[in-house]
Amino acid sequence: MTESIRRPAGELEAAVLSALWAADGPLTPPEVQQVLGGPLARTTVATILARLHDKGTVRRIRSGRAYAYSPAVEDHAALAAHRMHSELDKGADRPGVLARFVSRLSTDDEALLRDLLRRAGGSGEPG
Repeated sequence: MTESIRRPAGELEAAVLSALWAADGPLTPPEVQQVLGGPLARTTVATILARLHDKGTVRRIRSGRAYAYSPAVEDHAALAAHRMHSELDKGADRPGVLARFVSRLSTDDEALLRDLLRRAGGSGEPG
């Protein structure tokens, strides 16, 4: 009897997003399955795509009786930013979440964040 190997959390979503980023246009679940290769079931791919749609990281359009999917975020950096915004939007204590995030930044990251805020028109300083 062979033991089933579980993928690390998020690995499959990342693979599906990579397939969509590399595509010239929207892909259906069977097309994504084909790009990914391996023994992955079409229903598994469809479930991952539906979850990504629910999270707002992919868009879907009708393609016959099914859907075709395209990325709603353009790359890994945009995906991380989308996730950060989603987490901020969930909490009741937005200032607390941001304060804890900023307090754990390295000196270099803090300087980078200040520079980015300055270039975006913010002072980077508390008001």
